[in-house]
Amino acid sequence: MPESRLLSPEDDKLAVAVIRGLAMDGPLAANSGHQGTAMALAPLAHVLYSRVLRYDPKDPEWVDRDRFILSAGHASILQYAMLHLSGTALEADDLRQFRQWGSATPGHPEVGHTPGVEVTTGPLGQGFANAVGMAIAERVLRTTFGSDTIGHHTWVIAGDGCLMEGVSHEAASLAGHLGLDHLVCVFDDNRITIDGSTDLSTSDDVAQRFASYGWNVVLLGEIGEDLDALEDALVAAKVPTGRPTLLVLRTHIGFPSPDHTDSHAAHGLAFNAEDVSRTKAVMGIPDEPFYLPKDLVANYRSATQARGGHLVADWSARSADTRTSAAWQACWYTSSVTFDGMLPSWEAGTKVATRKAIQSALDATAGELPGLVSGSADLTGNTGTKVASLEPQSRSNPSGRQVFYGIREHAMGSAMVGMALHGGVLPVGGTFFVFADYMRPPIRLAALSDARCVFVFTHDSVAVGEDGPTHQPVEQLASLRAIPRLHVVRPADANETAAAWADAVRHMGPTALILSRQDIPVVTDGTAVARGAAILRDTHGAPDVVLIGTGSEVSVCLDAALALADSGVDARVVTMPSWDRFAEQPKSYRDSVLQPGIPTVSVEAGSTFGWSTWSDVQIGIDRFGSSAPGAVALDKLGINVSAVVDAVQSLVSKEG
Repeated sequence: MPESRLLSPEDDKLAVAVIRGLAMDGPLAANSGHQGTAMALAPLAHVLYSRVLRYDPKDPEWVDRDRFILSAGHASILQYAMLHLSGTALEADDLRQFRQWGSATPGHPEVGHTPGVEVTTGPLGQGFANAVGMAIAERVLRTTFGSDTIGHHTWVIAGDGCLMEGVSHEAASLAGHLGLDHLVCVFDDNRITIDGSTDLSTSDDVAQRFASYGWNVVLLGEIGEDLDALEDALVAAKVPTGRPTLLVLRTHIGFPSPDHTDSHAAHGLAFNAEDVSRTKAVMGIPDEPFYLPKDLVANYRSATQARGGHLVADWSARSADTRTSAAWQACWYTSSVTFDGMLPSWEAGTKVATRKAIQSALDATAGELPGLVSGSADLTGNTGTKVASLEPQSRSNPSGRQVFYGIREHAMGSAMVGMALHGGVLPVGGTFFVFADYMRPPIRLAALSDARCVFVFTHDSVAVGEDGPTHQPVEQLASLRAIPRLHVVRPADANETAAAWADAVRHMGPTALILSRQDIPVVTDGTAVARGAAILRDTHGAPDVVLIGTGSEVSVCLDAALALADSGVDARVVTMPSWDRFAEQPKSYRDSVLQPGIPTVSVEAGSTFGWSTWSDVQIGIDRFGSSAPGAVALDKLGINVSAVVDAVQSLVSKEG
């Protein structure tokens, strides 16, 4: 028996049958789920986990492990079956609790929830695009530290739905252009969607499409049940060609069910108890739920864990010196990096666009961040994400850490999530704030996954100006603040921007930096960022009113406070760069800033939605903007000193 084939032919056959049994039993017990795809892919998954993947079930966080991504995340029971058989994670009871409250086997794979799951998948196409990001991270680290330390592959299984979604087109084009030859995608060509045959909705030639992107495309045909042929194809895909590889595997959803093979119903919960029994009879395994023969499980775990242990031991020996280097430590433990004396600062009264300030901050600190990977969706100079010391990432320069994503915001966001979850790199990506709409899925999944990446959004308000309402973000800030676990910072000026960059580096999750196009006055020392809000201008006694501003509107609040003082109204001014950070502070601190019983007015050039949490009266923009010079647009839409003064005088009059 070849060295790679750790199990006997009898165990191979039984393992595939057991996986298929679990693929039926989990959804049947939960009365929810997708058995058909998992059944069809059982031989592929078995070959991957038992013969091909470089991983250690006892050490699922091993740095140089192969990354496996089930982009077709609805088939999660397949991955859970493999994690159980290999001993990576999950007991039999976890499988029995498939899709139940608090279980380790949720409906779609969730990173950080189940050991062995690399990314959170389910929204189709996202896992595929995450894999592109993981492959970029692997290549940057491999060319930085050497293949003895980093040299793994990224494997992804994608279905028709993944490759129909637009993000797959963007990500596949980028991967082909960069020549990511440690990326292998198996296309599960079962020609079925929920509605029926793919003939209903598409006639794309996937192989030709990927070939045009510059991928190495291999048509595997009908080898889905031939374990040795599958192994040969997967091993061959690891041979460097200078291109990512797409393996097109023709499968039959629901196989070997005598009732539902090749049926679109098998995509969802098609199998009842009788269907399961009939299929198990075909496979020759007992008709009992969650059949897991002890000898098979023991043999599987013994084989995969022994191989994994040897892989890790060999790697540990040859990479020991590299892993003690300062550069390695800085890549993998970025949150501990300090920027003492490195961050730029600006004199009060100077005027600097915060999009320019972020570039200064990146340039000043890049030397301390050997894992920094910065880029933009064709707006590198405009968004401040061009780092002077970084070279472009390309086929000819695989160590480059400046990524030119092209006009592919969706792929950029998803690739950043993949990079962050790979580890060892800190991805930064920039675009205009209004185009956050193109990136909504990866932003949300970054938050759900606690993926440590930095989204830089510039041109943050109607001050964008002449481009008009199509390019003037109004509702975007409120919508990002509504995403749980997304850290959102809108700095008041350049000093808060530099502080926000340092804060984002330390933050163990995703950060969105919301920055101005236009020059705005420097009015802070940046210290408010650490606590989310702080008093910027105070009164001698108790204030009559508290003005709260973010971004460029903080200076509007300061000017309004001076105007109000002339009329006998004492106004405290608070800069609030981050709602979420301020909400985390002790109540005593929050009350010291927003003093209970004192009326508050918020000023922000965007939707007022959500501001009632912090203010009694909201000045904002609850409509779309208009094409005009930025200053004119702001003034016409009521973001000016007179609007603030009028609102405060009305409020104080009522309170009085």
